[in-house]
Amino acid sequence: MTGPKPFSQACENNKGPILARLCEVFTHPLIVWEIGSGSGQHACFFAEQLPHLTWQPTDRAENLPGIRLWVEEAKLPNLQRPVVLDVNDPVWPCSAIDALFSANTLHIMSEAEVEILFRRLDGLLNPNAWVCIYGPFNYRGQFTSDSNARFEQWLKSQNPLSGIRDCEWICRLAHGAGLVLQADHAMPANNRLLVFRNSAEMPA
Repeated sequence: MTGPKPFSQACENNKGPILARLCEVFTHPLIVWEIGSGSGQHACFFAEQLPHLTWQPTDRAENLPGIRLWVEEAKLPNLQRPVVLDVNDPVWPCSAIDALFSANTLHIMSEAEVEILFRRLDGLLNPNAWVCIYGPFNYRGQFTSDSNARFEQWLKSQNPLSGIRDCEWICRLAHGAGLVLQADHAMPANNRLLVFRNSAEMPA
């Protein structure tokens, strides 16, 4: 890929607030798999700010060239080269996961793809694994703001299968994968950060 690096203003705006919460969760050395790294900005920022972590960016093949530009420029020892990962793939490029992060992806995926994501996690998460998911969510089928309602209309104009997901539905899928909700943080611009932990072998 030639030309300038891809850039997301939303990533620039939300990286600080997200980092503040990730600092509370990812306190020990871990490999963090990022699902849907997008432009690559989050991967570089979090790897730089959290040097005790190894950050593994992933995305669909068409997005990897842009992510590589960010990663190659960052030159961080704890930031891995991006790898191809589509939630629909029957085999993911990892055998086990201790920590997972994903931002602004569930409303892009179809409902079927969100279900596939959690089914895959059910077989990949290690005991006590952390899962942090950032983005807009509805509660009890209701939008939390007028701006989210407008965003939903725009999403569906791009892809009728996309849309803001109900938090309760996500929690049910997560529960089916052995995950227990640890925190639901309010974030800027009517977003949330859902923090889950694998219930297997959790301390009493």
